[in-house]
Amino acid sequence: MLRTPPLTLDLDHWLARPTIRVAHRRRSAATADRVWEAAREVRLSDTHLLGRLVRWRIPGLAPDLTFDQLFRAPPFTVLAEEPGRSLVSGLVGRIWTLRRDYPELHDPEEFLEWSTSGTAKVLFANWIADSNGGKIELHAEARVEAIGVQGRVGVSAVRPLVHGFGNLIGSDGIELAARRAEQRRGREHGS
Repeated sequence: MLRTPPLTLDLDHWLARPTIRVAHRRRSAATADRVWEAAREVRLSDTHLLGRLVRWRIPGLAPDLTFDQLFRAPPFTVLAEEPGRSLVSGLVGRIWTLRRDYPELHDPEEFLEWSTSGTAKVLFANWIADSNGGKIELHAEARVEAIGVQGRVGVSAVRPLVHGFGNLIGSDGIELAARRAEQRRGREHGS
């Protein structure tokens, strides 16, 4: 079996001391390419409650927007990418407000240097990796770092929302991508 090359993903480089961290992974017997393709095609509207929550927190997003498109456009900035393997994006601002209070970053260096008190840095990472047993794992991780006292107060206000709905990343998001990749695999193998 052909193994995917080692991934050089280092999330700690981008955000080493998160105030909040949510991580999920799902295994699939489908190929790495098929899993990544399926993950890139998941739309906000496909994920029901997760998609509605994202659109509530970032007003103005179209329901048919894919998560891949979301993470590649403002207010997000692509921080790192290995095509067909991983995508790491970030945003900064006051994530606890209902306004779109997310300053636009122009490059990854701005994310690294961001230190404005009263705000937060948020990292979203999605990647595939080999797992034991020859299967592929699709990973999704979100990290939040509060900056300053007001940032910690603001992040503490959204912590219940993140903990209450963070499981939707796994159940509505990457589970859907893994299931779609498996269905395509089954159709191609005539099962």
